[in-house]
Amino acid sequence: MQGARDFDSITSHLAIWHTYDAAVKAELYSTCLATLAGIYLIDPIPLQKRALDSLISSSQVTGIVVTNSNHRRAAAQFAQRFQVRIFAHRETFPDDEPSRLTTIADGEEISDGLRVIGIEGAAPGEIALHYAGNSGTLIVGDALVNFEPYGFSFLPPKYCSNEKQMRGSLQKLSHHKAERILFAHGTPILSSASERFRGLLDGNL
Repeated sequence: MQGARDFDSITSHLAIWHTYDAAVKAELYSTCLATLAGIYLIDPIPLQKRALDSLISSSQVTGIVVTNSNHRRAAAQFAQRFQVRIFAHRETFPDDEPSRLTTIADGEEISDGLRVIGIEGAAPGEIALHYAGNSGTLIVGDALVNFEPYGFSFLPPKYCSNEKQMRGSLQKLSHHKAERILFAHGTPILSSASERFRGLLDGNL
């Protein structure tokens, strides 16, 4: 996969980069989240060196997070480059577990304010992340998408391991206040995200 040429700053603590992957016929998005503990790169795809250097600047990369088994992407390369751990559910790497893997589960905190939310029924190892700072941010893997022709919606049934279970699991997100939602597939929702999500639940469950 060719590296993305640049990134987009969302807030003072968030940035995204993305590119189209012809192999899966989808636009892939990655997130850079700056916390008090350092920077976490979430579902990272390659990013050209000039842009990566600008993104990181003088900050410290603390870890790589992979949100499901479909999103290994360039995680191992980033972990090696920055000499940091990969955080993922145990089902994300069932066969070829990287040496730097730290397994995470529903309800655990990766660092202060960065919590793991397990989402069963989507892809194997599916998790979402909630960061409490700056009015709250949700970062999701495949269970929610925001691109055409679906718009802001649930993962289409044909990609779910158990659609009913996934939708039930997603209700856990409503317990976490979030001003914004970022996706592995689709453009971010940058305001009133909790209200938008509750509307999605009310309209489809």
